[in-house]
Amino acid sequence: MPTTEPSPARVTADAGVLAADLLVGGPARTALDHVREHSWLTLVASDHLLDDAAAVIRNLGDADLARDWRERVERERDPVSHPASDHPALASAYRGGAMQLLTLDDSLLSATAGAAIRGRVETSPRHPRAFVALFDAESLYREVVGGDYPGPDCDPRA
Repeated sequence: MPTTEPSPARVTADAGVLAADLLVGGPARTALDHVREHSWLTLVASDHLLDDAAAVIRNLGDADLARDWRERVERERDPVSHPASDHPALASAYRGGAMQLLTLDDSLLSATAGAAIRGRVETSPRHPRAFVALFDAESLYREVVGGDYPGPDCDPRA
């Protein structure tokens, strides 16, 4: 059962996207920068999801980088809990009311998987590139907050 009502202002990124944001950049970083530069958008992630991402960062980078990343992301995310046996990204999105799931996992990006997921929860898996192409901060702000969009209000690199 979700712990937070679904909202288009709540976003989950899987371990691959979280690691690519730090290590590669590109669409993963651009997508998560959209989240970080708006105080009214929320990154939702469980400890299990962060553990997976930190393991990827540790394997591709090093332990110090993974530790520093984990400390930073702990401050940025809205934590949620789920059973350890659940898929970390899907469970984080479901339990945390994230209507957007950024993923590099082709098995989650297929039309069949998307339909199956949306048939059970209000979450849409998207490749970061698709999220970036479709992201419209102004219309999302009007829907979520209301009023005129003031523009980004946070430094995504802070």
